[in-house]
Amino acid sequence: MQAFENFNKEELVKRKNELSEEYENFKKQGLKLDMSRGKPCIEQLDLSNGLFNDVQNLFSEDGTDCRNYGILDGILEAKRLFAELFDVNTDEIFIAGNSSLSLMYDLMAKAFNHGLNGFEKPWSKLDKIKFLCPCPGYDRHFAITQLFGVEMIIVPIESNGPDIEMIEDLVSQDETIKGMWSIPMYSNPSGITYSDEVVRRLANMKTKASDFRIFWDNAYALHHLYDTPDRLLNIISECQRAGNPDRVYMFGSTSKVTFPGAGVAFVASSKENINHLKKQISIQTIGYNKINMLFHTRFLKNAATVNEHMKKHAEILRPKFEAVHEILDRRLSGKGIASWNKPNGGYFISLDVLSGCAKRTVSLAKEAGVVLTNAGATFPYGTDPRDSNIRIAPTYPPLSELRTAIEVLAVCVELAALEKVLAV
Repeated sequence: MQAFENFNKEELVKRKNELSEEYENFKKQGLKLDMSRGKPCIEQLDLSNGLFNDVQNLFSEDGTDCRNYGILDGILEAKRLFAELFDVNTDEIFIAGNSSLSLMYDLMAKAFNHGLNGFEKPWSKLDKIKFLCPCPGYDRHFAITQLFGVEMIIVPIESNGPDIEMIEDLVSQDETIKGMWSIPMYSNPSGITYSDEVVRRLANMKTKASDFRIFWDNAYALHHLYDTPDRLLNIISECQRAGNPDRVYMFGSTSKVTFPGAGVAFVASSKENINHLKKQISIQTIGYNKINMLFHTRFLKNAATVNEHMKKHAEILRPKFEAVHEILDRRLSGKGIASWNKPNGGYFISLDVLSGCAKRTVSLAKEAGVVLTNAGATFPYGTDPRDSNIRIAPTYPPLSELRTAIEVLAVCVELAALEKVLAV
């Protein structure tokens, strides 16, 4: 469908004037609404206030005094909990501090400075490094990659995952392609979950580089919105079956399960990869915060308890996502100027506006008091080739403020599109 294909120029001008008046009325309200990051709201954080109920006994189940040094890769009960949640063995997982992003950065640094398990030489000793970046994607992944001087290659995200044929073709021919970012479940921001076929093909594909590694950021694996959640195939098991056990490093955390500033993060991979990583990390720390691990495992207990806890999160978030869908449907459907996903989980909604209009839309919204994620942030180097993608983060604002913000956004989307069409 073409933009405004059922409207003549006179009708378009009239509509633009109507929207301009509505837009000016929003500006007069002095709004200060920030939707730039996907943060849990206060009600979600309150769900975990019981985390610190038992602060007297600081000994783990095997008698370890968690106040002291030691246990580099995490206390046993924490390893057991995360192993159950993410379907890995306890010797395939390393429990660390509060940030999985920090672990990803650290792994990239180790790959460059020292090399990871199975590397012939560190990446810093090579002339050129490239990474595959499914897009739209996570701006902080791209920031890490750019900091290390890695060339980023955009791979389009499709309904079942990244363009797997493009990936297979590229990695089979180019030895400088050393890695790939992935948010495989409820991807940020597209909300898609990789299909079984895509996961298997990623595990089995032939790569020109023997040290090709997938950074598998499974950040939203527990964040379902409905009772019919998506399902993601276990890539660690698939890589083992394919004879490529060292190909993938999976990351996750409790950042949006309990407290983002005080959670527990992990990295999982083959036993050999984890053992190699432990030797490297043993140089930089004697151990991470075991007291926090202890509090989390006592509070979260097991997969069943976590599942019930996450249902409470969903009850808070579901009305917010549905409010966004309702407003976008009501205000933008049928005009040929925008499309958006309706994810089954995760933290974001991906909005695609008329090509060439994302930056203008975000700018208009900011002038009206609504701060969104920068246009282009979901692509490497902050540049969206089509200038069309906008990431909506509906989780943090109260529902009433969220509804206002999306009403403003919808007005800005249509205004930007009308400006472009009328200019032509």
